[in-house]
Amino acid sequence: MNSEYSKQALTKVGNPNVLINLVSRRVRQLTSGGGALSRPLLADTQNLGAGDIALLELIEDKMAYDLPSLAKPSDTSVTRKRKRAAAAR
Repeated sequence: MNSEYSKQALTKVGNPNVLINLVSRRVRQLTSGGGALSRPLLADTQNLGAGDIALLELIEDKMAYDLPSLAKPSDTSVTRKRKRAAAAR
């Protein structure tokens, strides 16, 4: 994979762990060999590997992703745990 593409894609995504997951999933899709998802979303892919194609698709906004929001525990569940802990003492 091209290191320049990796740097550009990292600035788009922001988190290296998310970038790795996105690229690895897309590479699996590209190399699976069947269906519409296995075709590159770029016009010119000569002399590019599957990893470079996935990175370029991210850089050129051809591929979208959505990060789920992290749910915060409710205050009532924390209060119940504290009450149970206090009752057990």
